[in-house]
Amino acid sequence: MITSSSQLIWKDRKAIRPPAVFLLLAVALAVAVHFMAMAVFESSGMPVGLFALIGVVALHGLVDTYPHKTLGLCNGVTLTRAALASVLAGAVFAPEFNRWVVFAIASVAFAMDGLDGWLARRTGLTSGFGARFDMEVDAVLSALLAVILLTSGRAGPEVLVLGFLRYGFVGLSFLVPKLQAELPPSLRRKTVCVIQIAALLFLMCPLAPEALLMPVTLGAVLLLLWSFAVDTCWLMRVAQ
Repeated sequence: MITSSSQLIWKDRKAIRPPAVFLLLAVALAVAVHFMAMAVFESSGMPVGLFALIGVVALHGLVDTYPHKTLGLCNGVTLTRAALASVLAGAVFAPEFNRWVVFAIASVAFAMDGLDGWLARRTGLTSGFGARFDMEVDAVLSALLAVILLTSGRAGPEVLVLGFLRYGFVGLSFLVPKLQAELPPSLRRKTVCVIQIAALLFLMCPLAPEALLMPVTLGAVLLLLWSFAVDTCWLMRVAQ
């Protein structure tokens, strides 16, 4: 009986490890977000607030759906990407900022995309939570870059399609329940996502020629609209 009780306690401790490690890492990264945002934008309220929101939502998903007893470096990488993306929120209302610094931070966050998935597969820690967390960080990064490009005058309102089309799709899904069905894995979708963020980074790059800004924006917008249209048609036709 004692042995069984000890085993049960040990299992419970192992079950709380991922959320506890996640929380500790999130607190450490929140401190890093504060200092980075202060150094770059002289303000940290929005970056820290955004990162805290991401952390709370992600922790809820972790507790509810994460199937493994180890958090893994893969989820740590995704959380770090979220921290880097959150720092960029400081540029939204900054009177002025160094575009090279914003471009560098966003590029590092983008370059780390794929590393978390590779680590998850390498260590056997793949999960629906990890995939969703990675996707949401991509969405936040895209939205922030789009807003920064618009508010800085680097791009017109059409750039918001690149940052907020997915959120529009999610909002529409509450009105059209069929759109809430799970989509099958798609190389096309992943490729378009990479092109979407790469286009936003190109627009942010100080060396990008002015003559190419509009063509790149419109090309990426049309490609993203096409990809969402394909998924929407599939869901409307197949989903129950």
